[in-house]
Amino acid sequence: MSSQGPDQGNPRPAAGTNPFSGAHTALVTPFRDGQVAWDDLARLVEHQIAGKIDGLVAVGTTGESPTLDYDEHIEVVRRTVEMAKGRVPVMAGTGSNATAEAVELVRRADAVGAAAHLQVAPYYNKPSQEGLYRHFSKVAEATDRPIILYSIPGRCGIEISVETTVRLRKAFPHIVGIKEAGGKIDKAGQLVRALDPDFLVLSGDDALTVAFGEMGARGIISVASNLIPGPVATLARLANEGRWPEARDLHIRLADLFQVLFVEPNPVPVKHLLARAGIIGSAEVRLPLCEMSEANRLKVEAVADAVLPTLR
Repeated sequence: MSSQGPDQGNPRPAAGTNPFSGAHTALVTPFRDGQVAWDDLARLVEHQIAGKIDGLVAVGTTGESPTLDYDEHIEVVRRTVEMAKGRVPVMAGTGSNATAEAVELVRRADAVGAAAHLQVAPYYNKPSQEGLYRHFSKVAEATDRPIILYSIPGRCGIEISVETTVRLRKAFPHIVGIKEAGGKIDKAGQLVRALDPDFLVLSGDDALTVAFGEMGARGIISVASNLIPGPVATLARLANEGRWPEARDLHIRLADLFQVLFVEPNPVPVKHLLARAGIIGSAEVRLPLCEMSEANRLKVEAVADAVLPTLR
C-alpha cells in the first residue's frame, strides 16, 4: 500500500486515533453555467469553518459525483484541501461501481492530499456481499489512508452488511468507520456491538443523528450542515457527550428542515437554500437533476423561513 504525493497541510490521523467522529459536511459542488464555481466553493468552505464543523467531504454523492468527470472530481478534492488549509480534515468521495475506477480515484485523491476516503457501495450492478468484500479490499490495498465505508441501499440497490463490515475491518485496520444511510436504527446498534470501540458508526441521515447516537454511533456526515454547520455540529457534539435532553430539544427544532431537504432529490433543495442565503451564487445542478417544482420550492422556503430564525 502506498499514499502518493504531498499532504498539503491536510491533517492526518495519528496511529490509534480516529478523528472522524462528530459532524462532517457532505459538500455540494457549486456550478455556474455548467462549470464548477470555485469562488462559491471557497465561500462554502469558509462558511463551514466558521460554523466549527469537524470535517468536510468533497465530491460525495451530495457533491454530484456521478456528473463530474475525472479531472473535475480530483480538482474539487485538491481545491477543497487547499481551501481548508489544514483547519479540518478533508475526506474525498472516491467510490465507484467499477472497482478499477474507485482505485484510480483513491490514488489520485491521495496525490492531492485527501486525509481519508468515503467509499460508497457499488451502485446499479448489485454485487453480492463477497463481491463487496473483494471490491473494498482492492480499494483498501491501494491506500494507507483511512477509509469510511458508505452504505446507502436506497441509491445503490445493495447494503453493506454488518458481517461484511466486520470482515473488512479485521482484514484492513485502516477501514475505520461506516456511514450508515439505510435508515435502520437497529442496524446502527448492530454495527456498534459487532465492531471494536475504535470503529466509527456515522449516521448518513441528519434526522437520525440523535437516534443513532443513542445506539452508540458517534457522528453524522450531513447534508443540512451545508446550510447550518453550527447547529449540526452542536447536535453531534451533544449526542457524543450523552447530553440527551439538549440533543433532543435541538433535534426537534431542526426536524422540519431535515425532512424538507429531501422533498426532491438531494442536493437540489439544499442548493436552493444555499443560493437563497447568498452562500453560493447559483442553485444550479447538472442533469439529470433539475430545479425544484414551484410547489416544492415554496414548501422548502416556508420551512426554512420558520426554522432558521430560531437558530440565531
